[in-house]
Amino acid sequence: MAAGRERRAAAETFPARLRMKWHRARVGVRRSAVDYFRGDGSDWVALAGLLLTIPLIAVGTMANSVWCSPAALVLPIVAGGLLLRPASLLGLYAAAATALIVESIQLGPYTEGPSRVTPGVVLVVAACGFTGLLIAQFRSRVGVPWRRGGTMLFDLRERIRVQSKLPGLPQGWHREMALRPAGGQSFSGDFVVAARTNGGRTLEVVLTDVSGKGMDAGSRALLLSGAFGGLLGSLPPHAFLPAANGYLLRQDWDEGFATSIHLVLDLDSGDYELYSAGHPPGLQLSAGSGRWEEKAAEGPLLGVYEGAQFDPVKGSLRPGDVLMLFTDGLVETSDRDIVEGIDRLTGEADRYVTGGFHGAAWHLIEAVAKDVNDDRALLLICREGPTAVAANAAATAAATAARPTVARGAGVGVDVVADAEGAR
Repeated sequence: MAAGRERRAAAETFPARLRMKWHRARVGVRRSAVDYFRGDGSDWVALAGLLLTIPLIAVGTMANSVWCSPAALVLPIVAGGLLLRPASLLGLYAAAATALIVESIQLGPYTEGPSRVTPGVVLVVAACGFTGLLIAQFRSRVGVPWRRGGTMLFDLRERIRVQSKLPGLPQGWHREMALRPAGGQSFSGDFVVAARTNGGRTLEVVLTDVSGKGMDAGSRALLLSGAFGGLLGSLPPHAFLPAANGYLLRQDWDEGFATSIHLVLDLDSGDYELYSAGHPPGLQLSAGSGRWEEKAAEGPLLGVYEGAQFDPVKGSLRPGDVLMLFTDGLVETSDRDIVEGIDRLTGEADRYVTGGFHGAAWHLIEAVAKDVNDDRALLLICREGPTAVAANAAATAAATAARPTVARGAGVGVDVVADAEGAR
């Protein structure tokens, strides 16, 4: 009891109360800052800060207009266009206009000397203010403050990347994918959705090319990848493309069509079915003959008309065989037809036959369509022979054994194991 009374007495002292108030103030400021940068809080802090800079700039201009030009008022105006809401922005503009009037009175007419408030300065400040107001109005209509815009785009890009991640395959199989958006952008109209179905014994992969490219097709690709990911595995393989076709028709987009290719692969036997909706054919490398064979299924574009039928083509991947799926941006350009593009792709792919196709997807895009202004995607599914399986197993065992020692040393052991797992 006595100890409790002593603690209460210590907590009620003036320094303790002062520390408590300081702690609450810090927590409140921190929460306000978090809300502000998330776009949920008030912009009064930014408005107050910018309003304070305007008289400081005005005083500096009146003290030395050579080093502090009257046009310096565009700095808080530009910052306000990025930070403030339209209503607050009007208050900032009123303060800037008042500062210009005061500067003009104090410095005198612009005809009597340099570094005065000239009509050109007024026009520059007004133009910057008008541009900032337009930007703020656009953000207000969209409902996404600039502080969240970059975060939202980053989140969308990461969601597309996660949805396009291929599932792991059992030993004896290798898969990899490379995606290059048009113009070096982060968003693409090409995407992949994949899943292990039938108790993990079947791999289903859908490679889709949405009409358009880059940022123009990125939003539709994100919507379709989510919808296709929900359909994949929920329907029998033969019903997937008809359901996807119906979904696109219901969207009623101006550019509502897409091409797609759907692979259904039995991981035990290597048998597969390939469904196509207006997509370029798949290519299979036969280890026995060393030749590439086109696997072209029949089916119209997605989103064109109802009741479309999609007939599969069947095949089998034996040890050493490779199946390659790609979008038209990889093989077709304005000055090269698809037949020539496929010949070039298979010619480049022949270089990897003896050494294996590990890491080949990205290099093939670089070799065949590096500077093409279109989205490009390439998917490789390899059934490895006994030699490759044994080599990969040995590499995985060596990397696993070396992981503790290397990780404590140079910090690269995790990368080695990750590569081994990707190869497996």
